[in-house]
Amino acid sequence: MTEVRDAVPADALQVAELHVRSWRSAYRGLIDQDYLDALSPEAWVSRYDFGRVGLRVPSTLVAIRENALCGFTSVGLCRDDDLADHGELMALYVDPRRLRTGIGTMLIAAARKRLAERGFTDAALWVLRGNDRAREFYVRDGWRPDGAQRSRVYGGRPAEEVRYRRTLA
Repeated sequence: MTEVRDAVPADALQVAELHVRSWRSAYRGLIDQDYLDALSPEAWVSRYDFGRVGLRVPSTLVAIRENALCGFTSVGLCRDDDLADHGELMALYVDPRRLRTGIGTMLIAAARKRLAERGFTDAALWVLRGNDRAREFYVRDGWRPDGAQRSRVYGGRPAEEVRYRRTLA
């Protein structure tokens, strides 16, 4: 059985370790390899501020299965200027060893529910253009590309992202 609950400060290192493992697995060939190799869970722990509450504070949920943290998702107010009234799915990662076990589906449903509880009726997310597995997952969940694109640089190499949106009702 999998439990989805709010992240707490004690989860930070496990979330960071999973975050780094997921990036190294999902983004191999999409992001500069030296950048991926240099990622450090310990350095990422400070990114997480679990336990704070507020509309502008991201809300992070974790999935626990067999007493192990096996996925997480973060949602909040959309950071895009043109979608200031939207929620945003900021992150959704599942331990690479547990892909296609239903954890991602549980997390995205919980993310949509959390956004709706915060009063959002629409949401957006950004995904790497070449991350076909994630893009297919989002389409199956009702997300659609809206035509917006951006480029980010990781380790000196640009990575193209596309934005997806969906209604939460």
